[in-house]
Amino acid sequence: MMIKSSFFREPIDRICFIIIAILSFVIIVLIGGSRICNNSECLLKNQPHVEEFSWQNQKISTQDQGFSLIFDRPMSLESVEENLQIEPPLDGKISWSGKRLVYTLNQVIPYGKNYRLSLKNAKEKFRGREKLGAKIEPFIAEFQSRDRAFAYIGSQEDESGRLILNNSTKQNKTILTPEYLTVIDFKFTPDTEKIIFSAIDERKKNNDFKKLDLYEVTSGLSNDLTTKIPSQLRLILEGEEYQNNKFDLAGKNGEIIIVQRINNEDPRDFDLWKIEPGKIPQRLNTRGGDFTVTPDRKAIAIAQGEGIAIIPIGNEVNESSINFLPKYGQVLTFSADGNSAAMINFNKDNSELRYTRSLFYVNNQGVEKELINIEGSIVDCKFNGNSKQLFCLLTELVQTKTEFQEKPYFVGIDIQS
Repeated sequence: MMIKSSFFREPIDRICFIIIAILSFVIIVLIGGSRICNNSECLLKNQPHVEEFSWQNQKISTQDQGFSLIFDRPMSLESVEENLQIEPPLDGKISWSGKRLVYTLNQVIPYGKNYRLSLKNAKEKFRGREKLGAKIEPFIAEFQSRDRAFAYIGSQEDESGRLILNNSTKQNKTILTPEYLTVIDFKFTPDTEKIIFSAIDERKKNNDFKKLDLYEVTSGLSNDLTTKIPSQLRLILEGEEYQNNKFDLAGKNGEIIIVQRINNEDPRDFDLWKIEPGKIPQRLNTRGGDFTVTPDRKAIAIAQGEGIAIIPIGNEVNESSINFLPKYGQVLTFSADGNSAAMINFNKDNSELRYTRSLFYVNNQGVEKELINIEGSIVDCKFNGNSKQLFCLLTELVQTKTEFQEKPYFVGIDIQS
């Protein structure tokens, strides 16, 4: 009678032996196949490759100033820069930090386009070695800019008073608000996924134009499933006790709303209020007139007396934290980087009892430059992408037989000339 060895008697021993045999085989294969030799020159089988591309399959907006590529090993900077391709082209500049390449755009990315980034033939380069190493594994990625779209308040038939989103890229339009709301003003959040707007609810009894409510609605311009569906409506602030007038968005993504409110029973009771999600509306005690939020969304520029006060949006506001710009009566707009602004000075010529308005360009280098001086109105201005031009809506004062009328017109202003 034959006696079986302990190996065959213990199942756990058999399992361990099989696992050890498999791992040993894998190690031998990896060691033996890790180098491929050709003409006595051995090349590493695993090529250098891109580990991360920050815009991979992303929708890019004006908030995105550039992308990054991270490689798994040091690369020849020249070979990467020479072989990196973007179609259609996007003008920009390259900077490096170790194995990380950063591509910063020179201009705002055009909306409504699909892009393809490719990199091949670039080579690795290790410190202390003059000779370049292996070629990179070819890398191809795609991304797209956001749809070209805009919103407006309808004026025809069933669109009258309603907020409409027109998507020029997809060539369609969507009515975002119900028919019982008459929209007065609106602003996109920075990511364009939501629109904050003020409106009159026609269903309320004794409807009063003063009683404007604040709402938010999803635009549908999103990849996020929670905000991708358009027309999702939410009431933010009612206007029963206080009249909600002009508003602007603060915070990183417009989550803070600054709104000018006037007591419906006492017009002397007016102030700016801060509305934050999940918190009770807070009075800011600013006592000012027209205002706008700065581009970094951390402060308010507000007309106070004979100048403009820059007030931080924080829990505590004191005199030492407020900057004051005398002379100007209104801030129209800031450049995207916050380094310059367009401001209005209200002039009076006592000799002729004429009132004029001057548009000034002001920057953080101390430049104060008068661009135009008119008798009409300076309704609004916006900087272009590189902040070298202003586009403005102005009015010309025209005298008829019985009265003066204001004729609107657009103008483009080159700030340098």
